[in-house]
Amino acid sequence: MKPLLVISFLSFALIWVSPASSDAGGSGGGGFVETDGARFVLNGSPFYANGFNAYWMMVIAADPSQRGRVSSALEEASGRGLVIARTWAFNDGGGWMALQSSPGSYDEQVFQGLDFVVSEARKYGMRLVLSLVNNYDSMGGKKQYVEWARARGQPVSSEDDFFTNDLVKSFYKDHIKTVLTRRNSITGVTYRDDPTIMAWELMNEVRCPSDPSAKTVQSWITEMASYVKSIDRKHLLEAGLEGFYGPSSQKMQQYPLHFQVGTDFIANNQIPDIDFTTVHSYPDQWLSNSNEDEQLSFLNNWIETHITDAQNMLRKPVLFAEFGKSSNGYSPDQRDRIFNAVYSTIYSSASKGGAAAGGMFWQLLTEGLDSFQDGYGIVLSQGSSTVDIISLQSQKLNRIRKMFARRRHVKAGWKH
Repeated sequence: MKPLLVISFLSFALIWVSPASSDAGGSGGGGFVETDGARFVLNGSPFYANGFNAYWMMVIAADPSQRGRVSSALEEASGRGLVIARTWAFNDGGGWMALQSSPGSYDEQVFQGLDFVVSEARKYGMRLVLSLVNNYDSMGGKKQYVEWARARGQPVSSEDDFFTNDLVKSFYKDHIKTVLTRRNSITGVTYRDDPTIMAWELMNEVRCPSDPSAKTVQSWITEMASYVKSIDRKHLLEAGLEGFYGPSSQKMQQYPLHFQVGTDFIANNQIPDIDFTTVHSYPDQWLSNSNEDEQLSFLNNWIETHITDAQNMLRKPVLFAEFGKSSNGYSPDQRDRIFNAVYSTIYSSASKGGAAAGGMFWQLLTEGLDSFQDGYGIVLSQGSSTVDIISLQSQKLNRIRKMFARRRHVKAGWKH
């Protein structure tokens, strides 16, 4: 999803929170999340997890006086049983709290903000999915990379040159290396050695509409995934796809959505260095002219189809990495129907040991972050029927994790 561009945060006040920690569902601490076929595993047991998006964490934590907001959000999430969080490890260009102001030039204060996010995530039992660049020009994105190359005399004419221009690709590879080899100033642990980080994401919502065949994206993911793995083979990697089907699948006609974005859910995820698949779901945006029942029917089919394909064709886990419904013009009940639809299908798959690994709603906020409100923001401390649904899903997936762990221990006992 393309977040709103935030301009100023001068009015933020410090919020103090206690340093209490938790290990929600056994996700915090030692052990890297891995894959075993179409399932995530952690410390030998299947790992199903409820989570959220909070793209704003690094830029807020870059101001030490505001770090309490990150701690507060993670503490509230942990209290609701949420154990995975997706956030940005980028902010490119000359904007507010830029991480990378120009190719290879980093603001240490902002990087220390990301260090804080990682250290606090561990404290509160969270696993992180860190995204490395944006498809959109919010916080820089591929447009900024192309502009950097143009300023150095490269004959680039389109944002989609991000995927093919050699200089642009070298800029991006340098960013990958800088983040993955970063030594956390708080914990002393290099990012590529930190199990708090569950996975890397190549790009938030990869799109290359200039090549609907998806071959450009296929080549780019292959190259960049291989580069990531050359530096870090401990962490999982995903591409950042929304789930749109391409020429390799007949479902391209089933889910045309009246536009093509140059990606292919099947082919792009068959790349060996991609460890798991991702799907985003915004029927209120994609089918804005349809009624609620039509949107809900689409959503149910969309989720079930991707779980089936992840399980049977790709044999990789699927994480529903973004979903939500705007509160602008909609009732809480309508939002709840969306959450229930996503969660119930994930639970049905997970309870059978299936490929649906979890869902991450867009987006988590905490008190005082009104500038980030895009209609999708949920403040857990305010309570609502949606918050109750989120908590219940966390409890249900936690029970599944415990069930599989008990079975593993029983089998281990038999062997002895």
